[in-house]
Amino acid sequence: MNEFKPFEDKLAGLIASLSPAARRRMTAEIAKQLRTSQQQRIKRQQAPDGTPYAARKRQPVKGKKGRVKRQMFTKLRTNRYMKAKGTNEAAVVEFTGRVQRMARVHQEGLKDKPNRYSESVQYEARPLLGIDKTSIQLIEKELLITLSESFKN
Repeated sequence: MNEFKPFEDKLAGLIASLSPAARRRMTAEIAKQLRTSQQQRIKRQQAPDGTPYAARKRQPVKGKKGRVKRQMFTKLRTNRYMKAKGTNEAAVVEFTGRVQRMARVHQEGLKDKPNRYSESVQYEARPLLGIDKTSIQLIEKELLITLSESFKN
């Protein structure tokens, strides 16, 4: 049995006692902070477990000379494509629009065509979204702040 089970039950009761608007505000704030932490982690080119992303594959000789100097996923991690929203039940960070497919290919390491005329390429798994220890601490901190403010009044 989990030794924190009684604490988790009390915490679930406290969250349930919040008004729907307060829960929505709390989950929206959690989602925004999670998006920020995910963006920073993607910028550092790290998976949620702290390991670095797999390096890009070498391009054929007929391509450009030299190494590719830009980071992977620079546009993908912007607020335009990475949306955060909170509902009464959940805080959600997701990719939207046409980039969703590309993000899933990299997240899970699937096969995809880089463009319409090329052959399929097997991509390395580069987890873009995920929960790590700092994310859990961030959620706990926001939860405690919201609960302390709601019961202070």
